[in-house]
Amino acid sequence: MYTLFQSLLFSLDAERAHHLTLAALKRAEKMGLLCFSIPKTPQGKPIKLMGLDLPNAVGLAAGLDKNGECIDALAALGFSFLEVGTVTPKAQAGNPKPRLFRLPEKQAIINRMGFNNHGIDALIRNIQTSRFRGVLGINIGKNAATPIENAAADYLICLEKAYPHASYIAVNISSPNTQNLRSLQSEDELQTLLGCLKNRQTQLASQHGRYVPLAVKIAPDLDEAQIAAIAEVAVQTEIDGIIATNTTIDKSALSPHSLAQENGGLSGLPVREKSNRVLRELAQHLNGKIPLIGVGGIVSAADAANKLALGASAVQVYSGLVFQGPALVHDCIRACAAVASDSSSVHTS
Repeated sequence: MYTLFQSLLFSLDAERAHHLTLAALKRAEKMGLLCFSIPKTPQGKPIKLMGLDLPNAVGLAAGLDKNGECIDALAALGFSFLEVGTVTPKAQAGNPKPRLFRLPEKQAIINRMGFNNHGIDALIRNIQTSRFRGVLGINIGKNAATPIENAAADYLICLEKAYPHASYIAVNISSPNTQNLRSLQSEDELQTLLGCLKNRQTQLASQHGRYVPLAVKIAPDLDEAQIAAIAEVAVQTEIDGIIATNTTIDKSALSPHSLAQENGGLSGLPVREKSNRVLRELAQHLNGKIPLIGVGGIVSAADAANKLALGASAVQVYSGLVFQGPALVHDCIRACAAVASDSSSVHTS
């Protein structure tokens, strides 16, 4: 069924197709049709991630549902956790169109969306009207108009407003589509930002009577020294998790494709090896001290299983769904469960 739907979608502008897909999913869910068109979710291997209990290791990455408008429908696809956003304090239109490009022959997507969203208050309203009671992450960022030296204020606004409604909160400092945002990954800037957010997290935990984990999402375009520095800061600040990784600015894998010259972040198959390198090196530095969520380049079940083998506790998918369809979720659940079972067998033998 998805193959037929995909041919229609790929005949449309990528951003229009994105919105059409979400609208169709939402309508199908409301009409009770998804239970007939989506097979029963396979039995996964339950895991604990940042203190949260998950029925399987496969989640949805941020970016697909920026405003939390399709939470119930996306949950029906079998994900054990959903991450909505990136959301900013104030609504913003994002970058000029066109800003989203598909490369089917490369199983890749280029985007320069620029945190287009309706703002944190609109996201919260959508969460409150959803029926979903599973694990929900809220991915937060800063407004484009906010100077980078004032970025912490934007993150604090989102943290405070999202806290009562989130299972965990992800701090996005790695999008290449907001000017200077990635500078927050430098050691001193990261130490300051995460220290500030962790202090507020402690206050909010006391205020609300529950602890909401805080994760940070990093880029794949980091060298070995930068990865080591991020790992050290993460341990020092006692961050609860690291999401590795966001999109890459390196489009050398696309050459000589005409879209290789487009600005924006590249996701899908071409980012797989870069993401895996960061994940592997982070796991080596952290040695299990902080859980890792592997994302980037998962276009098959084997890709998801490999993320776990490299040190991830869980994985997230997004771009792979565009090319493989919802079946990818179930395939990844089975593959990750097999990896977990094999690991258990080794430890108990």
